Amino acid sequence: MNIILILLGVVVVGVIALIVIYNGLVSKRQRVNQAFADIDVQLKQRQNLIPNLVETVKGYAAHEKETLDAVINARNSAVAANSAGEMAQAEGALSGALGKLFALAESYPDLKANENFESLQDELSVIEDKLAAARRFYNSAVQDYNTATEQFPGSIVAGSFDFEQREFFDVGGDRVALSTVPEVKF
Repeated sequence: MNIILILLGVVVVGVIALIVIYNGLVSKRQRVNQAFADIDVQLKQRQNLIPNLVETVKGYAAHEKETLDAVINARNSAVAANSAGEMAQAEGALSGALGKLFALAESYPDLKANENFESLQDELSVIEDKLAAARRFYNSAVQDYNTATEQFPGSIVAGSFDFEQREFFDVGGDRVALSTVPEVKF
C-alpha cells in the first residue's frame, strides 16, 4: 500500500513538473512573440517615415538620385522581409543607406536648416532609439527562451511539444560597414 502511494506521489510530482515546465516554455515563447511584434511596430514606423525624409531631401539634392534610390530600395526590401533573419539583414542595409543620406544632408546647409528635415531627422532618431531597445529586449527574450528549451529537463518537454529555437535579431556581418561613417564626395 505504501509503495503504491509513493509511486502515485512520484507520478503526481512528475505531472506537476511537466505542467510547470510546459507553461514556462509557453510563457517564454509568448514573450519572444510579443518582443518581435514590438520590433515590427518600430520598423513599420521607421519605414513609413523614410519616404517623407527622402522627398524632403529630393528638393535640395535632386542630382543625388543614386543615394535616394538606394534608400528607397533598402526600405522596400525591409518592408518585404518576413523572418527575423531577413528583417535584420534588410534593416542593416537600410541603416547603411540612411547613414549615406544623412551624410549627404551634411553637404547641403539649406537642407540641414530646413525645419521639416530636422523634424523628420529627430523623429527618426527617436524611432532608432526605440528600435534599439526593442531589439535588445527581443534578443534577451530569445536567449531566455532558447536556453529554457536546451536545458534539462526543459529540453525533453521542448522536444516533445515542438518548441523550436528562435533566431536572434542580428544585423550580421555588416556591423563594421554599418558603424563606418560614409563619405560623400563631389
